[in-house]
Amino acid sequence: MTLPSLHKHELLQREYGQSTFQLVQQLRDIEDRAERTRRAQQIVQLIFRLQPSLRDQPDGQQKVWNHLFEMADGELDVDSPFPLAAPANQTKPGRVAYPSKGPKLRAYGRAVEQLIEQAVAIEDPAEREQATIVIGRTMKFLYRSHNKENAKDVTILKHLKELSAGKLSLDPAQVDAQNLFEFTTSPGGRPAPFIVPQPRQERENRRGSSVGNNNRRDKQRRGGKKGRQEPQQPPQ
Repeated sequence: MTLPSLHKHELLQREYGQSTFQLVQQLRDIEDRAERTRRAQQIVQLIFRLQPSLRDQPDGQQKVWNHLFEMADGELDVDSPFPLAAPANQTKPGRVAYPSKGPKLRAYGRAVEQLIEQAVAIEDPAEREQATIVIGRTMKFLYRSHNKENAKDVTILKHLKELSAGKLSLDPAQVDAQNLFEFTTSPGGRPAPFIVPQPRQERENRRGSSVGNNNRRDKQRRGGKKGRQEPQQPPQ
């Protein structure tokens, strides 16, 4: 067993175990072909015990025999039920290009910046304005989710102008009057108030403490008169 062979079959060692790999390497030292074939069949059965999921695969038998052939460095001369061939070498995947810079404003991410770039490229003024409204609405939602607080429309308009280099802008009075940056509205047409979500345990604790205080107050009111002792009169 050579050191290059260990590195070459590192993935198969992780899948079947180093002891199984050593057994396969030792097959080449057996001179008797019949004995070598019998040992190879035993190793195949061992692999199926170690990896029961291989039995459900339609080509599981052929796959295991090919892995045996590969772990033996292609020098496995046995009577196998399938033609032995090492799996084709897969090409090394290319290096993934990571972004060289992060978003300007972390609350919105790179996706909003890409939407702004697409909106700037729109030539029709009406379509560009509608796209700006949708982007501002998305930005307000993301701002609330990131900071857990209400976002003013003036802040969103400021960030929108900053990210678009002044190319996208809306009338602040129109945005406030028509609630253009709100997703949901109440039956009256006004936007539903944004409530910062609280942890479930905290809500239950508050609810339990308020119920306990109310029960204690009720007991004090009901038992106040009965538990109070009347002042004793001095003897005549």
